[in-house]
Amino acid sequence: MTAKTADSAEIGDVEPLPDDTANQARRVVAAYATDAEECRTFMAMLGIGPAKPEA
Repeated sequence: MTAKTADSAEIGDVEPLPDDTANQARRVVAAYATDAEECRTFMAMLGIGPAKPEA
């Protein structure tokens, strides 16, 4: 049995995360990552990246 794959149109329809959700995701990733490189990799996989500094 093969896994169901999403259409390419569905993948492009992802909405940006609200700031509070992205911040929570960053905290979870940082808590479970074993080092900074792993943390950056996981954040990139989730599409959240590091937090932007306040201006």
